[in-house]
Amino acid sequence: MPSTTTETPAHKDDVSLSHGLKQRHLSMIALGGVIGAGLFVGSGAGIAAAGPSIVVAYALSGLLVMLVMRMLGEMSAAYPSSGSFSAHAERAFGPWAGFTAGWSFWVLLCTAVGLEGIGAAKIVTGWLPGTPEWVWVALFMLVFCGTNLAAVKNFGEFEFWFAALKVAAISLFLVLGTLAVLGVLPGTDSPGASNLTDFLPNGGEGLIIGLLASVFAYGGMETVTIAAAESENPVKGVASAVRTAMWRIALFYIGSMAVVVTLVPWDSKAVVEKGPYVAALDELGIPGAGQLMNVVVLVALLSAMNANIYGSSRIAYSLVQRGQGPAVLGRVTSGVPRVAVLASSVVGFACVRLSYWRPDDVFPWLLNMIGAVILVVWIFIALSQLRLRARLEREAPERLTVRMWAFPVLTWVALAGMAVVFVLMAREPDTRVQLYSTGAMTLFLAVVGYAWQRKRASEA
Repeated sequence: MPSTTTETPAHKDDVSLSHGLKQRHLSMIALGGVIGAGLFVGSGAGIAAAGPSIVVAYALSGLLVMLVMRMLGEMSAAYPSSGSFSAHAERAFGPWAGFTAGWSFWVLLCTAVGLEGIGAAKIVTGWLPGTPEWVWVALFMLVFCGTNLAAVKNFGEFEFWFAALKVAAISLFLVLGTLAVLGVLPGTDSPGASNLTDFLPNGGEGLIIGLLASVFAYGGMETVTIAAAESENPVKGVASAVRTAMWRIALFYIGSMAVVVTLVPWDSKAVVEKGPYVAALDELGIPGAGQLMNVVVLVALLSAMNANIYGSSRIAYSLVQRGQGPAVLGRVTSGVPRVAVLASSVVGFACVRLSYWRPDDVFPWLLNMIGAVILVVWIFIALSQLRLRARLEREAPERLTVRMWAFPVLTWVALAGMAVVFVLMAREPDTRVQLYSTGAMTLFLAVVGYAWQRKRASEA
């Protein structure tokens, strides 16, 4: 359905937000945002299923993510907005699309805040046994809710230093691991290619499971396009972030997976129980390195909490500014949508409580419901870019400061890749229920959004 909105200036929906993020904040958010909790925590299950072929899985899904980020970067540089892909979907297809993409992503981010809090609390209670997990989650939530209630530059500073630590840690890991693989790290013997001989230990099915695990490990990189709207130079910030996405994905994800599976046997229990990075450092026999990596994993989880509270509040704010949510969430104080921050934090903590109150029914249902949301968002991004690119070339070519490669061929290639992931999810029992649950939620939101759009049109 054609959009019922009109083209607006770049910052129309962000007129009340501050622009307190500096270029150094945005650069480090872009750099560190790619090193997420999914990489440190979730990659172990992928390795256990796919073995050394996990490198291929991460490379394939990484190529898809590069294409998605390039498309999103093109639209976000042309139309900087705290609503990011939600605002682009509305501009391309109408309010129902923005409503569906925005609120589904908001549910995903709020739930992720709770999951990351639980993960962080498990690490701390491992160091301080006997302390209640929920107390630590509440403490983390209060800290980052407070951070996001203050000026946006506080969020930027937290993420700057979190990202700096993650980048330093993963870089050091890559250096030590590469030296060990080459046999030049003192006190270690190179395993050579001995751990790579059984490249596909579980056949094609194992590779598929690893591929699905790797797709969802990349989630969270969209935050940089949301944050760019509150930076000093949104267009420059987005352009810089997406242009460096390729080497960041190749180095941090694919490179580190290659180091891990070369150093550690894929079927080692430590890969899942301790995590692949801790297992690799323990294999090198570096004193205290494993515990140090646990600190880095904790930082990654806290960083993700901080970023997701920020991202969810801005998505909610943008939706309200476009008339697609409760007006109270759009209230801005000192350049910050504080009610949206509080609401997102409360929903996140409610998810944590559900994990204790209803761990066998409601909580798994919630996790299944958000299981494939990121794929839904990617589809909205690709379809929106197809329509908006043609419109931009016709009406405002000067806004195309970032261009999708080989348009429209690679956009269609990306959509085909997403379709393949959907088919693979439908084949696997563990992911099939997630696919159907997410589909049901998406359909419900689309129907509500379309009904609201029709009602608004009839009142105009």
